[in-house]
Amino acid sequence: MLYKLNRKTKGFSLQEVLIVLLIIGVFMLIALPNLMPLVVKAKSIEAQMQLKYIYNNQTSHRYLYSKYSMDLYELDFEAPKTVKENGTSNYIYEILSAGNTTFVARATAITDFDGDGIFNVWEINEDGIPKQIIKD
Repeated sequence: MLYKLNRKTKGFSLQEVLIVLLIIGVFMLIALPNLMPLVVKAKSIEAQMQLKYIYNNQTSHRYLYSKYSMDLYELDFEAPKTVKENGTSNYIYEILSAGNTTFVARATAITDFDGDGIFNVWEINEDGIPKQIIKD
């Protein structure tokens, strides 16, 4: 006796797979704008941490020399490589002013996180509290 084996491989058709991918794409388009503020906030933590490090080094420098420094190298601060230099940093750091009693350091984003043409800027002074100057 010959039995005809009926073997069907279960799977998805091409149309079913494309419909699922389309639905996932639509959900991503809906969710992405709502997630952008979280991305910007997460990336701005880098600037705040580095500015706090500059503040701590400026405070130590002032205790030793009775003045703040204009030179990041004097503060033993080596800025991390930026994403444009194949690094991980999204900000460049600079000291805008420094005197006997005050200083201002700035972190400026080199990446427009949400694509609106505005770059995030943070500053810190002798008070030690990072302040967002320009919100991305």
